[in-house]
Amino acid sequence: MDKSWMHSDRRSKAYEFGVEAFLNFAVENLLTTTHIRCPCVKCVNLKVFGVGIIRDHVYFNGIDQSYKNWTFHGEPWEASCTVSVVDQDLLNQAHLYVLENTEEVLPYIEQHMIHIKTAYPKFRRRTKWLQDKHNSTFIQWLRFKVQSELEEDNNGVSENLRWLAAGPNMAVPLYRSYLIKGIKFNIKAQDDVRTTQNSGVYLLAQTMQVASAKDKNPILSNMGFYGVIQEIWDLDYQKFTIPVFRCDWIDSSDLVVDELGFTLVDLSKIGHRNDQFVLTSQVKQIFFVDDPMHRGWSVVLSMPNREYNDVIGDEVLGDVIIECEPFTRGMPNVDTFDELVGELGGQNIRDGCEDIWIE
Repeated sequence: MDKSWMHSDRRSKAYEFGVEAFLNFAVENLLTTTHIRCPCVKCVNLKVFGVGIIRDHVYFNGIDQSYKNWTFHGEPWEASCTVSVVDQDLLNQAHLYVLENTEEVLPYIEQHMIHIKTAYPKFRRRTKWLQDKHNSTFIQWLRFKVQSELEEDNNGVSENLRWLAAGPNMAVPLYRSYLIKGIKFNIKAQDDVRTTQNSGVYLLAQTMQVASAKDKNPILSNMGFYGVIQEIWDLDYQKFTIPVFRCDWIDSSDLVVDELGFTLVDLSKIGHRNDQFVLTSQVKQIFFVDDPMHRGWSVVLSMPNREYNDVIGDEVLGDVIIECEPFTRGMPNVDTFDELVGELGGQNIRDGCEDIWIE
């Protein structure tokens, strides 16, 4: 984003347009109009106000010109990144996850499932087969479907849907750290050289569980997933970007809840390799602490989120009272999560895995 306006005369049109662009950027990323840090020279991101007050401050006081990386308003924590051409299968996996979790795409998912059932009537009752077929063909089907609607001058296709259907660029910016709504996330490699830990994540999603590929009666249930961020991708859809985490998700069959109610996980047991990605907005940050009583096991802890600012160092928690919460919320016992059949639930959806439900 162009930030040259920050050095312009506050009476100029360039400054006026820049302020509005900044406020729109902050609202879109923070999803609030009332709880935004003020970047004026007096507040320097230490005070929180609504959009109207921030606009007045930035006009009357001026914006802090040293605030070059808008980390408190949605930009990555680190401005530097590496750009890599990623594996096509992994890119498709990330892209499919974005599509499955985009409300505007849901009607097309329903159409595609009807299309598959019509084309393969013998398999219309085989939920697992239908889901696998959907996962392997939906991206290309959606691209052709949207393109045909555009050629028919269909006004129902939005600009966002058009670029989503076209797919992301294969050259993906990769970050080591990312700040989202005041919470800093690191990749595992970054944590390995720090004294702090910011790579643990927890996802609660509704999943369709089946006993096997032959199971015709899947059960829909909330499931919790514990993972470690391995990579942070910023998928480029030309007109907008969508950040996602590529995680190593812990095999849920090895979860243990001890006599004190703490959840124990074995970080060496990795599952869900066909469903590695998650939207950055969907996860909660958690921490893994080595269990001194059980070699090779880690205790899952939930802690208050840290809000970062320039006056608190990266390695300092500050005067924060940490209240650790064990994860004990309704994790069903399962044998494997190599594949998972997903269906949209309340907020999140995960596809492409097969689970075992134990009564």
